[in-house]
Amino acid sequence: MSAFARFPARLQEAIVSRLGWTSLRPVQELAGEALLDGKNAVVLAPTAGGKTEASMFPALANLVEREPDGVGVIYIAPIKALLNNQEERLGTYAEMVGLRRFVWHGDVTDTAKRKFVREPAEILMTTPESLEVMLVSTRSPVQKLFRDLRMIIIDEVHALAGTDRGAHLMSVMERLAPASRNDIQRIGLSATVGDPEQILTWLKGSSKREGVVIDPPKAPVKRELRVGLHESIASIAGEAAARASEKKSLFFCQSRALTESVAERMRGRGIDVFVHHSSVSIEERRAAEERFAHGTNACIVCTSTLELGIDVGDLDHVFQGNAPSTVSSFMQRMGRTGRRANTTANTTFLCEDPEATIQAIALIELAREGWVERVAKQGRCWPVLVHQLLAMTLQYGAVSPERCWEHFVKVPDFQSIVRAEFDETVAHMQRNDFLFEAGGLLSMGQKAERLYGKKNFLELYAVFSSPVLYRIVTATGRDIGSLEQDFVDRLVEQMSSFLLGGRAWTAMRVNHADRTVMVCEAPAGVKPSWGGFIPQLLSFELCQQMKKVLTDGARYPYVDERGTKHIEEQREDLGELLRRPGRAIQLGGDAARWWTFAGGRVNHTLKYGFEVGEGWKVISDNFHLRIEGDGVAHESIRKMIGKMSTLEFWNTPEVRRAVLARLPGYRLSKFQDCLPEKFALEIVENYLLDVAGTVRWLTT
Repeated sequence: MSAFARFPARLQEAIVSRLGWTSLRPVQELAGEALLDGKNAVVLAPTAGGKTEASMFPALANLVEREPDGVGVIYIAPIKALLNNQEERLGTYAEMVGLRRFVWHGDVTDTAKRKFVREPAEILMTTPESLEVMLVSTRSPVQKLFRDLRMIIIDEVHALAGTDRGAHLMSVMERLAPASRNDIQRIGLSATVGDPEQILTWLKGSSKREGVVIDPPKAPVKRELRVGLHESIASIAGEAAARASEKKSLFFCQSRALTESVAERMRGRGIDVFVHHSSVSIEERRAAEERFAHGTNACIVCTSTLELGIDVGDLDHVFQGNAPSTVSSFMQRMGRTGRRANTTANTTFLCEDPEATIQAIALIELAREGWVERVAKQGRCWPVLVHQLLAMTLQYGAVSPERCWEHFVKVPDFQSIVRAEFDETVAHMQRNDFLFEAGGLLSMGQKAERLYGKKNFLELYAVFSSPVLYRIVTATGRDIGSLEQDFVDRLVEQMSSFLLGGRAWTAMRVNHADRTVMVCEAPAGVKPSWGGFIPQLLSFELCQQMKKVLTDGARYPYVDERGTKHIEEQREDLGELLRRPGRAIQLGGDAARWWTFAGGRVNHTLKYGFEVGEGWKVISDNFHLRIEGDGVAHESIRKMIGKMSTLEFWNTPEVRRAVLARLPGYRLSKFQDCLPEKFALEIVENYLLDVAGTVRWLTT
């Protein structure tokens, strides 16, 4: 029997009469069978491939067959914009079978929320952070609202898995689970993911249900790809405006600054241009989405804010300024096009940075091979564990360490943390007044209240920090301006240059302790760059593919003449060196360059290994290391590489201590200060280093 035939008659009739559907798509049939059988599931389909209905129709069937006592289904979106975007669609589906849905997040009025608490809708739409607020708030009767909760649907699950936000969501779900009399069914929806089985295992948590990945065969999709190298942002804007004329397009940029520059130069070229990024007000973003969805001859210039499945109507073109850092992002963005019959999925890379052309080619070639990044697996997510410990003291007023530990062992992202480490963290938080203990119960300490208690604990609810700003100063102390930490983290001292205040500056020294960057004016004629190819910490696989572009001699018909010329120049410069057997090391004076193309984390690991093992000064980016100091030579470098090729070297206590002592004092979480120093350092270590990956690469 088909899934559709198993739906209640009321739902079948609504799908046919209200939606005009005559059949379900394969993904909807397969998901329908699994979800009606009560299984947890990860449902995969391209953007606009019917994933929402694949989960929502079985959910509606469940609710229609047996009306829930309170909320029966929670739909979770990683961002409010996606939630708002799905509000009307899910409202229509609920209403057509006589059910209701309610959207709960920070922009919804207290009056509406109070009404929902009195008369809960069967379907609740929310974000992970807003669900946290409901758990902690005394005005939300969690036991009453969720006593018959049956299903949690997580949209764009790949954007959460393997991240701090994903760990937070899993912990909140496990805190919510005891309120329900049911083993809550868990469904993740995703378009682009490299390891769905791992996500399914992560998503399961404490659920005892069977799990299944729904991944039906996908019809071949025709794609149109272009990579072009331009001499200026004005040239990029001009080409985008010409291609976008009388059509609807999205233009993705890797930074807010580039977004604003491109948008400014596209205006006045006969096309409506809108800007969409996190610094633009919510009102402006919504207005852009609304006007764009109902218009033509328009382009939204955006950051990743429009990457996650937000429906802005049928698209003709996707443009990409320079290149994203992952295949997943590239595929997600390209997937916004080619949805209509007889249309083609497409992306045009418009590169200002010459090296970004090589990265764009590498992304395209990896995607053609079917390779997509795996979700990072984590079991020691310290910032979220500390946050959840504080949140549980708010939820319960006071809570025993045992009750907290019983909860934490259920969360996959904490499962490599042992009880002794948890006890050490609790003791540290007590000594530093983040926690207060009385009668064997923990409550929030005065220091935590001062840091996170403002505006009714808004800082605690907002789990993830606002951007940290670094002051940019000259050697004489002149204040030039400020940059956000994620930008500063990518600077390579004495190599990277950037524009600020209309002038080019070279980063000489980064001081993370007082959050300053000392700069000097970049030499005249030097184009601001990153010293490597591009600013992100790139993956090993992507960097290795970029090396292949420089060494294999292939021609890429989708690259324009200027971009092809740059590739040939880079091949002439580096190709012969990279093709030689052994390590690609160049010596010059008292310094050496080792072209690894091993990615940011491996190269950072090698940097600290050289510094600890030989005392050399090393500067690293995604692609190479610059090594200088006494005794730098081919033989001494090879000897040190041999030492670093074993885990024994890295696990030696003195080496480990020395490496950790050299790590920059990044503040990657506002909850880092709550932790014992060794666990706070571990956060930075996991962000920057990959010892296992380094040893694996050196020994292959």
